[in-house]
Amino acid sequence: MFADRAKIFIKSGNGGDGHVSFRRELYVPAGGPDGGNGGRGGDIIFEIDDGLNTLTDFRYSRKFVAKNGEPGGKRRCSGKNAQDLVIRVPEGTVIKELESGKVITDMSGENRREVVLKGGRGGLGNMNYATATMQAPQYAQPGQPGQELWVLLELKVIADVGLVGFPNVGKSTLLSRVSNARPKIANYHFTTLDPHLGVVDLDGGAGFVMADIPGLIEGASEGVGLGHDFLQHIERTKVLVHVVDAASTEGRDPVEDIRVINRELEKYDPELLKRPQVIAANKTDAVFAEGRDPVDRLRQEFEPEGFRVFPISAVTGSGVKELLYAVNDLLKSTPRTPRVFEKEFDVSLLRAGSNLPYTIVRDENGAYVVEGPRIEKMLGYTNLESEKGFAFFQKFLKESGILDDLVKEGIQDGDTVKMYGFSFDYYA
Repeated sequence: MFADRAKIFIKSGNGGDGHVSFRRELYVPAGGPDGGNGGRGGDIIFEIDDGLNTLTDFRYSRKFVAKNGEPGGKRRCSGKNAQDLVIRVPEGTVIKELESGKVITDMSGENRREVVLKGGRGGLGNMNYATATMQAPQYAQPGQPGQELWVLLELKVIADVGLVGFPNVGKSTLLSRVSNARPKIANYHFTTLDPHLGVVDLDGGAGFVMADIPGLIEGASEGVGLGHDFLQHIERTKVLVHVVDAASTEGRDPVEDIRVINRELEKYDPELLKRPQVIAANKTDAVFAEGRDPVDRLRQEFEPEGFRVFPISAVTGSGVKELLYAVNDLLKSTPRTPRVFEKEFDVSLLRAGSNLPYTIVRDENGAYVVEGPRIEKMLGYTNLESEKGFAFFQKFLKESGILDDLVKEGIQDGDTVKMYGFSFDYYA
């Protein structure tokens, strides 16, 4: 089964903690601080892999977490930076923020590699905080947490030409005749549930990529059937070839079929109807009824609207060559650069570790109890009895947004704040 959509969880690595230590050597009784810096956490990077054409691998792997940076060490030793985590996807994959559906990045065209989540910075060791007045700092900086996010991967095929039309009108047969694609073909509805790509070669080195878009039905733009899954693959095409059963072998009216499908395209994305479109009146080899020529009826109906009609038989090959060269002429006047979806979601605005930074609750005495892994870590590295250390901790509370959140919770001057065995009086 062709997989064109996947939900995955991604998280960049945490930065390593800075280290608190002091130089201790023989004949050096008062060595200065020598705690090293922590290493950087690993980034989450998406990269195009030309060997992939589906998102099948993401059905079995849904969680991607980069490694954390190593903590700093004694003797000014910095922690090792973590290795980045590279996630490989097929070209044409659009990465969206899951909850809002906004585009983070489009892995298409020249955008072959992109850092989506940055790893946390390593914390500074206490060697960085020594001053003339504070020669023995008892605190270091914890590593910055990584970023985490649920994302939706959507694969939108990259093709010059898209074959659209109702099921069982001959799109797969046409694609197999004009290209090297070999889709499964049978005489029943929805035989094609996967988009298929084929390269069409013409004389003189000309050619283009054609996609067989799975059969659409009325209501597809509202998600009926697999409508949205099918329609998303039309968004990058430059020219649409509307394949229709001119012989009405299943009793449907070919004129009404075209009207219905075009209405669905317009509902899904009005821009689709602005693209060049031709009509391939297929199955002309099966037209036996005497009377009005169905191809002539299609021409009278649609050519005044600018849609050229080509009678073809995908089975015998009749008229196919003329159709292909007409499509190629349309492509010459259409920019061949694939459509790239613009960024709508700025990942840099995510607060590091925003999903579980800390909690604020009131205890039975009305004190504000603030807890979280970063707070506990900071208290373990900071000497609060030192004026410099206490100022350092206050700066952390402000920069992390904890003080602002306390204000939102209604804290007043003189109220008590508790953190892992420490109690403080709050004053703005």
